[in-house]
Amino acid sequence: MSTEQTTAIVLRTVEFSETSLIVTLLTKDLGQVSAIAKGARRPKGPFEGSLDLLAVCRVVIIRKNNDSLDILTEAKLHRRFRGADRSLERLYGGYYVAEMLRLLLDDHADHPDVYDLTIKVLQQLDGTGPVASSLAFFDLQILRMLGHAPSTESCIDCGTSLSLEARIPFAIEGGGIVCRSCRSRQRSIVMVRAETMRLINVIQNPNLDAPIPISNNHYGELRSVLNRYIQNVLGRLPRMQAFLPMIAKNEFIA
Repeated sequence: MSTEQTTAIVLRTVEFSETSLIVTLLTKDLGQVSAIAKGARRPKGPFEGSLDLLAVCRVVIIRKNNDSLDILTEAKLHRRFRGADRSLERLYGGYYVAEMLRLLLDDHADHPDVYDLTIKVLQQLDGTGPVASSLAFFDLQILRMLGHAPSTESCIDCGTSLSLEARIPFAIEGGGIVCRSCRSRQRSIVMVRAETMRLINVIQNPNLDAPIPISNNHYGELRSVLNRYIQNVLGRLPRMQAFLPMIAKNEFIA
């Protein structure tokens, strides 16, 4: 066993006993960690209310060398997520980010870039940033970081470079655009506007440091393609995807 100190974002808490919680954390140095927090449910427990969803804490974790849960011994609150104080859309946006992280990340896989991305997006949701655009930024950036970025410039089958004109076939299962010659060999094809594919290419650029504005004309198709693609990557439907249309509807009211 070893004791580690790091900064972490609380992704989930589950009741374990009358006094304890099992906590899922995204840490800056240790990846995603599941740990037991003994005494966390006591009114005057050792964690002093620091384990709220999406709170950022400085934590001390005892790492186990086997399949047992790690032990969370200390959590000092650095910043609480207050999106719910601003709007229901910001709260749901935070829930969506937390669920996506849990579904996409393996325990103890080290992804400091994902941690930094999450902090940026939570700052947008916790402040005055655009919610729908921030979630699209989060999705495309984390997919790229984890090796799932959709191909937007060349055919995923034959590798031919493609010019983005009018509408272009996008293979949901294949993970990107296809030329018309290779289209028949792919399943789950959707026709996507060239403007949407260019937008995907811009948003998943590793040099992009913050969400960019997305117009209502482009957001609907972008979100539809992203939702189906994410479902294919995960092999399941994220529960919080059902709330994304409400977020977009309220954000794009004009």
